Amino acid sequence: MKKLGFWSSTSLVTGNMIGSGIFLLPATLAIYGSISLIGWLCSSVGALLLALVFRSLGQLQPEALGGPYAYARNALGDFVGFAVAWGYWVSIWCTNAAIAVACVGYLGVFFPFIIESNVASASSGLALIWLFTGVNALGLRQVVWVQRMTTVLKVIPLLLVGFVGVWFVRLEFLLAPPVFEGSLWEAITATTTLSLFAFLGLESASIASSKIKNPAKTMGRASLFGTGFTVFTYILCSIVIMGVLPPEALVNSTAPFADAAEVFWGVSSKYIIAATAVMATLGALNGWILIQGQLPLAAASDRLFPAVFGRTNRHDAPIYGIALSSVLASAVLFLKYSESLVDKFTFMMTLSTLSALIPYLLSAVSLLVMIRSLRNERKVAKGITALLSMVFCVWVIFGCGLDVIVYGSILLLTGLMLYAAKTFYRKTP
Repeated sequence: MKKLGFWSSTSLVTGNMIGSGIFLLPATLAIYGSISLIGWLCSSVGALLLALVFRSLGQLQPEALGGPYAYARNALGDFVGFAVAWGYWVSIWCTNAAIAVACVGYLGVFFPFIIESNVASASSGLALIWLFTGVNALGLRQVVWVQRMTTVLKVIPLLLVGFVGVWFVRLEFLLAPPVFEGSLWEAITATTTLSLFAFLGLESASIASSKIKNPAKTMGRASLFGTGFTVFTYILCSIVIMGVLPPEALVNSTAPFADAAEVFWGVSSKYIIAATAVMATLGALNGWILIQGQLPLAAASDRLFPAVFGRTNRHDAPIYGIALSSVLASAVLFLKYSESLVDKFTFMMTLSTLSALIPYLLSAVSLLVMIRSLRNERKVAKGITALLSMVFCVWVIFGCGLDVIVYGSILLLTGLMLYAAKTFYRKTP
């Protein structure tokens, strides 16, 4: 089977990051006013640090299948490897639920009845999840084709909005005081935590390493290039959206990019940008459903996940892992179906971020363990990067809030109990 080159790997990384986050986050962050820009800067620095961590890990273990899971297992053992695999897997299907919600918000521009009914919005989200579950069941070739097409279709209009919209920015909107009543530090922590969701996926190339040509070189380059490009796009577009829409309009918007485009391009542009946002979220959903099958496949091949996750269909797609993950994403979506679109998105986004932070943190710890045999000059630079990434991850974990931490802890403990039960069963004569 033909493997992914640099541009295909970069489109996987970029396509997984540029999705629901940037298109709905401006509305979520609106209550924080201009402080949200500080949050974007902090999360951007954190994302670049993590990209450097995964670049180093990819260079040290280019053939490790499963990205964060494989690195943690190889460096810290089976138990930690399972914890990372479980946490990351939870993050993936929570992410897919959030992406589906964001896509529904922009579909509402064309079909308003979808967002006027909680049942209709939840049902539409479910339909999208299962549509791309079907695409992924057809194998890697179809997934890559969809990913390349959607990445190009969403990036070009995004940059156009950014470069054109910057001339319409109004400082009184951009520098509006926050409605948030907490301290400055609490606001910075909250905005960093929320905006980090938009960078989840920077490690996508490492998870699909077995599908990539020359992974030792390609994975790191794709992660860094994709993350750097995404940082630039996010900050530019966030400034434009915040500076074009009045804060009171932005906080209630279910399609902020489309609403902003209408201001400086007219009514017809609203529909063009909404269509772009739909393509962006569909591309992200497509890429993440690929990952939700590949990670359990890697864990199953090491006998840490049930064998069913390792079974593939005639297209070499891990169909059982993909399907079960989509069932769980569907359950999360329906769990919050009665809430508003933005509230649903915020909860699932934060839970997904928390679930991903544990694998990120343990990946940085794994790098510290692996570099012990390196020469001094290389060891110091990689060690500093790993330590800074660890500090960043711990900070954002506490920024997720008690409610989300409780939900995340329950999901993590469920996985650890399953691991303990499986280990006990193996040892029982």
